[in-house]
Amino acid sequence: IPVRGPGRVAAGVRRQVTAEQLRARGNALFQAGDHGAALAAYTEALSLSDTASERAVLHRNRAACYLKLEDYTKAEADATKAIEADGRDVKALFRRSQALQQLGRLDQAVSDLQRCVSLEPRNKAFQDALRALGSSMHEKMKTMSCTDSKVEQMFQILLDLDEKDADKKQKAAQNLIVLAREEAGAEKIFQSDGVRLLMQLLDTAKADLMLAALRTLVGLCSGHRSRTMAILAELGAPRLSAVLGVEHEQVSLAACNLLHVMFDSLKEGLQKDFRGKEDAVVLDSSRDLKLLIKHLLELLVLEGASAHGRDNALNLLIKVVPRKSPKETNNSLSLWVIDQGLKKILEVGSTVCGSLGSLPVTENTRMSTSVLLSKLYEDLKCDAERENFHHLCEDYVRSWFEGHELPGKLRAIQTVSCLLQGPSDAGNRVLELEGIMDSVLSLCASVSEAHQLVAVEALIHAADKAKRASFITANGVSLLKEIYKHSERDSIRIRALVGLCKLGSAGGTDFSMKQFAEGSTMKLAKQCRKWLCNEAIDAGTRRWAVEGLAYLTFDADVKEEFVEDKAAMQAMFHLAKSEDRSVLYAVASTLVNCTNSYDHEEPDPQMLELAKYAKQHIPEQHPKDKPEFVKRRVRKLLTAGVVSALACMVKSESPALTNSCRELISRVFLALVEEAEDRGGVVAQGGGKALIPLSLEGTEVGQTKAAQALAKITITSNPEMAFPGERIYEVVRPLVRLLHLQRTGLENFEGLMALTNLAGISERLRQKILKERAVPMIEGYMFEEHELIRLAATECMCNMAMSKEVQELFLAEGSDRLKLMVLYSGEEDEKLRRAASGTLAMLTALHPPICKRIPQVTVHWLEILQALLLSPSVELQHRGAVVVMNMMAAAREVAEQLIASEMLEILSVLAKDKDKP
Repeated sequence: IPVRGPGRVAAGVRRQVTAEQLRARGNALFQAGDHGAALAAYTEALSLSDTASERAVLHRNRAACYLKLEDYTKAEADATKAIEADGRDVKALFRRSQALQQLGRLDQAVSDLQRCVSLEPRNKAFQDALRALGSSMHEKMKTMSCTDSKVEQMFQILLDLDEKDADKKQKAAQNLIVLAREEAGAEKIFQSDGVRLLMQLLDTAKADLMLAALRTLVGLCSGHRSRTMAILAELGAPRLSAVLGVEHEQVSLAACNLLHVMFDSLKEGLQKDFRGKEDAVVLDSSRDLKLLIKHLLELLVLEGASAHGRDNALNLLIKVVPRKSPKETNNSLSLWVIDQGLKKILEVGSTVCGSLGSLPVTENTRMSTSVLLSKLYEDLKCDAERENFHHLCEDYVRSWFEGHELPGKLRAIQTVSCLLQGPSDAGNRVLELEGIMDSVLSLCASVSEAHQLVAVEALIHAADKAKRASFITANGVSLLKEIYKHSERDSIRIRALVGLCKLGSAGGTDFSMKQFAEGSTMKLAKQCRKWLCNEAIDAGTRRWAVEGLAYLTFDADVKEEFVEDKAAMQAMFHLAKSEDRSVLYAVASTLVNCTNSYDHEEPDPQMLELAKYAKQHIPEQHPKDKPEFVKRRVRKLLTAGVVSALACMVKSESPALTNSCRELISRVFLALVEEAEDRGGVVAQGGGKALIPLSLEGTEVGQTKAAQALAKITITSNPEMAFPGERIYEVVRPLVRLLHLQRTGLENFEGLMALTNLAGISERLRQKILKERAVPMIEGYMFEEHELIRLAATECMCNMAMSKEVQELFLAEGSDRLKLMVLYSGEEDEKLRRAASGTLAMLTALHPPICKRIPQVTVHWLEILQALLLSPSVELQHRGAVVVMNMMAAAREVAEQLIASEMLEILSVLAKDKDKP
């Protein structure tokens, strides 16, 4: 029996295997439904094979694996290699036709099928496939000819200046957009001079026509690289950039969406093009990518561009420039953007609102700029690249700080704030430039509100950066206290208070490490709540009150008072749903503190004794952070409407919803569903829907917390009600990830329990679980030492056994799956026996060949079945009776073995028991 964990050691030396043995292994794995492992075996065999005929067979087999794994491009390539070796290989020809059909190349698929039929004219499967494909092509041709006249008609209506019927125009626009979403329709629009006509719609400057044109172009470009390159060449990057910068918010957003689709197609293109178009010419889209990015960078500093357009340009750069994963080695696009556009990005970050000649910006622009700078910095791979980034930032700050009088100093300080919110290493470096910190401290006392705001914000952002914290504690606290006590402007006082909150929370949750005198923290928190509830103050200023609470709620007394103040909670939730997305992180941080959903480890008692002996500081938990207080706080938050606020935060497309912010929201959700009775309410308010994207994107910790919350909901709620429609299928992948070995035992257990519920619902869900390759992991946990995990895995396998593919696995050669189920049916643990015997009852009923195999797997099979029938548990007796009945019906030799034993006598006694119908 395999042992789970890092202690697994291979016994002996790996013996040499031949290509033929690997092919046989691949065949067995393919038959067992493990197509990924079969592919690996065939690939390894290819590296050892030295005969052309054997290599052709392996390529043909790999094509079959790729078809099962839905990688049709590779399936076609492997089948082609097999056909090149033997043009009469009907299996390879048939597999290539299947791949070509899925890739949309129907004419070539027909050609391959016709060849199959000519080689094997009596093969009914080939004849049926050719007939079905012929009718499919006929439908396609009919659709194409019908589409021609529709496209012309729609453009005529939209471009007719005399057409006054608004409904008619709206319907034509909608039809055009819908048509462009289908490949046949998109190609027809493209071939019918559609791009030029769409360009005319864009040039009308009418919002509704521009939106129709942009949304149609999205359909034309989606997943089609060559078409995207042709459209970009005809429209031109300057025109697209200009549309992105228009004042109309919806048009700017639609242009942003189009550019995002174009970037995706240029970078990764799904290659839907017909073979022959791209094989002849290798398309290099890197030039087009850089051209688009160049115009986005220019838009950032274009005075005529709208504030929304500038935000959309920043969002696009965040999404398309940095690498998606550290596994990608090429970061040249980030290096190029830093070289060509870092100063332009800093130009936006240094904008001082209201100053002469400042760029139009929104409340979200600075946060977006910080996120972009942070993403670019994180994408750098070596010290030399980071040093270049630092030098460019330092040069930019110096250029404003030196020789530009007061306005220049303000721009320099604003840049420092922006960098401290983003790549804080770069922020710390510029903060240490000569004169910067002195200017910040002196401008804090300025008589001008605008100047004072810039300086106080810079001081706040510097307060929680390690390198400057001690300096600011020594020099800034007294200054911030003065500002807080004596300033007549709420906008300044609230920022000064946040600075004090940051400095006062240096001890975190450690009750014994408080920075301020007893009661001071409570006073600051009370003032924060007062400002938060004051609707006369603008939302941008009230956001700072939430920032203050994010730090003050480390203190359990503050948490308790906050959840008692329903008005303050609802005011915070209202802000979380507002247009100002820069508040998201502060709201999420406050909620994490209130629900105690941060990581906290119980200290080792021995280490505590050592720390006391060495007179080291020992962290103390606040009495009000005990579980009963946390549970009560969670209930108060739920009553105040926290779930709808979190759901709204997750929907945000803003760069402010960073991966760190997602993780915080996932932690809060996990705390909210801790108690089973609260889960229904969380689902009803949109929590289940919000958890799915959180479980699929973000930090690994965040994804795991969200997946665990999904598991808890799936275990205790009806999954079809909690995740209606197609949403239930999206839950499977996050739950399967909980089975990975690096997850905790509790996460494994809850993942298995949730999958058990899903597997019992429908065959389609079982197929989805199979596709996510969960079965080998479920099997692994059936050997787990922990009895609850072992039981959960066995129960999950019981429900999965309703699938034909899983039933076949129990008959696979060399497998001990069936033996394990029979042996578990004789274990002492009644719950485990119930799960294992239930699986046997299911398997013997659905797949009779298993009945013949049971006597072969263990000599103890008869006594195990008899023990089930003689059990005091009616459920076990019932399962045993079903298994015996199925075995009696399956084969004469099995029936004879059963009757030759004491089975008939036992059954006779049970048959007379009127209490057990």
